[in-house]
Amino acid sequence: MLNWFTPFFRRPRLASPTAEARVAFGDRSAGRVVSRTRLLLKKQLWIWPIIAVILLAGIGYGVHAAIERTMQASLQSQLTTLLNVQRTMLETWLQIQESNAQSLANDPQVRDVAAQLVATTESARGSVHGKDSETKLPSSPNPTVLQNQLTQELAAGMAAHHFIRYILVDRELRVLAASNPEFLGRLMPEYESFLGRALEGQVTVSTPFPSDIVMADERGRRRAGVPTMFVVAPIHDTDQKVVAALGLRVRPEREFTQILQMGRMGQTGETYAINKEGLMVSNSRFDEQLIRIGLLPDTEDAQSILNISLRDPGGDMTRGFRPQIRRAEQPLNRIAACALTGKQGVVMDSYHDYRGRPSVGAYTWLPKYDMGIITEIDHAEAYRPLTILHWAFFSILGLLAVSSGAIFIFTLVIARLEREAQKAALEAKRLGHYRLEEKLGAGGMGVVYKGHHAMLRRPTAIKMLNPDMVNDHSIARFEREVQTTCKLNNPSTIAIYDYGRTPEGVFYYAMEYLDGFDLQQLVERCGPQPEGRVIHILKGVCASLSEAHSLGLVHRDIKPANVMLNRRGGEVDVVKVLDFGLVKALDETKITVQSGTMAGTPLYMSPEAIQAPDCVDARTDIYSIGALGYFLLTGQSVFTASTLLELCHDHVHTIPESPCKRLGKPVSSELESALLACLEKSRGKRPQSARELAELLDRAPAAGSWSVQDANSWWLDQERLSLAKTLPSSLDQTFSANPISFPAMASGNQLIGAE
Repeated sequence: MLNWFTPFFRRPRLASPTAEARVAFGDRSAGRVVSRTRLLLKKQLWIWPIIAVILLAGIGYGVHAAIERTMQASLQSQLTTLLNVQRTMLETWLQIQESNAQSLANDPQVRDVAAQLVATTESARGSVHGKDSETKLPSSPNPTVLQNQLTQELAAGMAAHHFIRYILVDRELRVLAASNPEFLGRLMPEYESFLGRALEGQVTVSTPFPSDIVMADERGRRRAGVPTMFVVAPIHDTDQKVVAALGLRVRPEREFTQILQMGRMGQTGETYAINKEGLMVSNSRFDEQLIRIGLLPDTEDAQSILNISLRDPGGDMTRGFRPQIRRAEQPLNRIAACALTGKQGVVMDSYHDYRGRPSVGAYTWLPKYDMGIITEIDHAEAYRPLTILHWAFFSILGLLAVSSGAIFIFTLVIARLEREAQKAALEAKRLGHYRLEEKLGAGGMGVVYKGHHAMLRRPTAIKMLNPDMVNDHSIARFEREVQTTCKLNNPSTIAIYDYGRTPEGVFYYAMEYLDGFDLQQLVERCGPQPEGRVIHILKGVCASLSEAHSLGLVHRDIKPANVMLNRRGGEVDVVKVLDFGLVKALDETKITVQSGTMAGTPLYMSPEAIQAPDCVDARTDIYSIGALGYFLLTGQSVFTASTLLELCHDHVHTIPESPCKRLGKPVSSELESALLACLEKSRGKRPQSARELAELLDRAPAAGSWSVQDANSWWLDQERLSLAKTLPSSLDQTFSANPISFPAMASGNQLIGAE
């Protein structure tokens, strides 16, 4: 057979391929590995670790948030409970002190001596101011004697209740009697905050404060500024009138501080009291640390009570931070500021304590005693369980992410090896049971080779997916094309022999080898065809499509390049319809191409395929057959346009020019009417089936005029011409440009997205 007859999808033969090589993947064990890997890729197992990472991250975030809320609620409850316990214990102790002081103040002997001291002092003061000497009580005892007597009366009670000193003041806040003689006769306006309430009839306890006179501290050393705390009670005369106030001194660093220091959580928790200036009035548990960081002087008697102000240094001093401003200029820290508002609450967000340590805490205020109580703990210790959870979660997430990355990379490597194996199989020219000979052509999705079955030895066209374009979509479409075409048995439809996958993962199908040429080549080389031959070709196309339509299939891409003329089984001009890759199943709810996408070739596309691609039916193919017949009869496409938009507009709105006018010579009215009927804009006006169109074509006078003898003569003439003339250089352009219309569309290329 002379090679003028271009095979199916055939293009001029490329440079000879590399010498046949043995494929490493032919090894049985390697083949099994590739096969298993292919199954892995098909199931897309590699994506599950990535999905797991995403899901775990989402779940972890939700769990983390829930655990954090739960921990915060639990921590808040613990802090509040501890603070309330400390407040209750402290208030109970204060009430006991008040009760003890009131008991001593109400003692008859104490009241009598106190009344005499008041009277004697007032009498002496009256004499000094020149009052009538007759008002002086001649029998009044000496004040010193009364002071000693009062000291004796109070001694037993003070010892029993751990009061270490006392003072007795009159309503002018003048000391009438005291354990320390230095106080006698002094006015005590600085004590008015608590003595004044006692003189109004209330029993109260003062906030700890530094003494302003020299007195003995807990170690017996005399110095000023000793932490002092008084319990004061009113003293009434016989008329229940308050005549004096009895103040009993206690050491705040003993029971007062000890009670507060019982409220400790973990290794860093503590409870302490502050006054209205934000000064700590009980001892801290971190006195040694405060000395090391410079907040307390490095002396033997250094202690935090009355020496530490709750200021925010701006950083953690225990880790070496040193503020740039003086302590007195630093603002109160957050919890101190909250406590001074007189309310009760919890600060769960991290704040700096007086050492600069990030902390959380609870606070309350005792308005009767003008002091606040704070319970706090380091933020790190409070949230340590959550920190451990963070590390565990992110460690697992990190390992899973690394594993996912490794699996993904491994998958890419295996996929690349599989593609290389597929290419190697092609280079070795073996595909399953088929031996490849030469490349015939390539489409958008696959490549076609001429080959032979290893045992049957018959020539076969083998179409396979391009290894570089393998994905789920391409495989699904390739399989759909095979399965669709396999349903068709009409002699005018290309026959499918076999399909499958090789161990290397190459998907292929084998079809009959067509040693002919397509209608595009026919018209380009021989020009317009006679009416009889046009009718013969169109009837062959109708026969193929009639079977497809009866099965509910629409081709959607009838064009000259998809119809071939061949010599088969001793017959000539055998019509073969190719490429059912864009077929749509009308009886299936699942559209076989992307919904809403135009599919087909613009020069032969029906109006509805342009306007409503999802609504095409068998009459869409009828329109394309009409456009194909118009091209065969006139040598030109129905519409010519400079842009795709203009072409689509013509298909939808423009009435086509009659074939006789376009051709410039008469055409039988029956054939012309049949073609123009196919090109009607409304589907209802077209022939409703391929069989009906075939009947219309049979009515044309030229129907049956193209005889077997005519066909044989034509093919013989072409053979003789091929002996005298070599193939033109342009033959390699299988989908060559139409010189009359615009190139990109006349070549038979499909719309972008049709693949």
